[in-house]
Parts: sequence; structure tokens; C-alpha cells
Amino acid sequence: AVHLESDALSSSRFRCCFSEVGVGMAVSAVHLESDAFLVCMNHALSTEKEEVMGLCIGEVDTNRIVHIHSVIILRRSDKRKDRVEISPEQLSAASTEAERLAEMTGRPMRVVGWYHSHPHITVWPSHVDVRTQAMYQMMDQGFVGLIFSCFIEDKNTKTGRVLYTCFQSVQAQKGSEYERIEIPIHVVPHEAIGKVCLESAVELPKILCQEEQDTYRRIHSLTHLDPITKIHNGSVFTKNLCSQMSAISGPLLQWLEDRLEQNKQSIVELQQEKERLTQELADL
Repeated sequence: AVHLESDALSSSRFRCCFSEVGVGMAVSAVHLESDAFLVCMNHALSTEKEEVMGLCIGEVDTNRIVHIHSVIILRRSDKRKDRVEISPEQLSAASTEAERLAEMTGRPMRVVGWYHSHPHITVWPSHVDVRTQAMYQMMDQGFVGLIFSCFIEDKNTKTGRVLYTCFQSVQAQKGSEYERIEIPIHVVPHEAIGKVCLESAVELPKILCQEEQDTYRRIHSLTHLDPITKIHNGSVFTKNLCSQMSAISGPLLQWLEDRLEQNKQSIVELQQEKERLTQELADL
């Protein structure tokens, strides 16, 4: 069993919001739609060896509330146990996707934040996370950071837990460093899964496979490896792909099939409701 808990009550397309006092908090709360939350959770639980990351797309209303409607899973060029990096190219591509969504929906969509996982460690942002967040806020003061801490166990109940939090960075009162400030985050129920979130969920196994292939090809291209080592590396590569199939692709396929059955049932019920209302109109 896994319990969910919340620990918080260089692209030209970005708006520049520099101020004389440095980085300031411009957000009062974050509303994360449940389908976007689901994609974040699936991504965070996809690996317990390294951190994963993605970008959040949404809008900021007049009450300084960030509404996250969808997320984009980012492919890692370098797997690290305790570090994630977002390239300028990925940020620019996400901004382009936000512009496409803005045209489709007629709403002011943009990249409003980033998320990453903390496998086996605390949910609180590291000093590197806080500095990275401060850098993003220099480009957009409405930018937020989300962290999903997973693969941790409650010592009392011996059950797995997933903690999540949202934060921004503010200038420390003393010195030139930054410190975190928690932002209240609320998961907003959503009956249907959005098209972009669905595409991201389906894209996850493909991205994980591409990351494994990149790692294998990079190591396999080394000239000093002996034949036994190459055979071993090939076996590890195959094992990792099989593990992904079991942990990610299989459950995702089952979930999609369940959603399909639910949608078919909903269509039948709506059709019956339509026929009932049509008959009532005819009887008037």
C-alpha cells in the first residue's frame, strides 16, 4: 500500500520579471489537476535509482494561483542519482508546446513550473534545487517547483509512502543565498484525462527505453571493453528493458484498457439517457 501525503498547506518566450530586490514569491497557491498529478506520480515511481524530471504547463490567474493542466516528461541525457538538469532546448520545446495548447484552448498557457523526484530521500529541496528554482524565478516569478519523494517506508506501519511538496525560492535575510518557502498545493479532481496528459503517460515507456538505449550505446562504443564485459552489459540492458515492461508498460496498458471499458459504459449510459429524454419530449 502506498499513502500519498502533501507537506505543503533561457527561452525568449519566457517573461522576464527581474526586480531590484532579487527573486520574490509571486504565487499564493498551486492547483494541480489530478490527471497531471497521475502522470507525475507514474514518472516518479518509474525508477528508484535516479531522479527524474518534467515541466508543468498551465496558467496563473489574477489571484496568483498557478493552475497546472498538464505536464511534459523530459528525457534525461545523463542519469544521476541526486541531480537533474533541464537543457535550454527542452525548455524551449516545452514553451512551444504551451503556445500550441494556448492556441487550441484559447487560454494563456505557458510553462509554469518543473517537477522532479527524490527517490529514497526527503521531500525537501536541496540547496541545489533552491538555487535552480531561484534561477527560473528570475525569468518568471510565477514559476514553481514540485518534488515527489518516493520509495520511502513508514517506520511505524511498514507501508510505502509518497510525499509531495511545492516550493519557491526567496532571498535569505542574511547573505546572498536563497531559501525555500512552501507553497500550498491542492490536487484538483478531474473525471477525464486530458489529451496532453494521456500523450505524456503513453510516451513514458518510450522515453525510458530511449534512455536505456542511449546509456547502452554510449558504454558499448568504448573501445577498451573486453567481450565478456560487452556480453554482461548487453544482459543488463535486456534485464532493464524487461523490468520496465513489467513495472511500467504492463500496468499502463491495463489502465488504458480499463479506461476504455469505462468510456464504453459511459457511452451506453449516455445513449440510454438520450433516448429517455427524446421519449419525454415526444410525449409532451
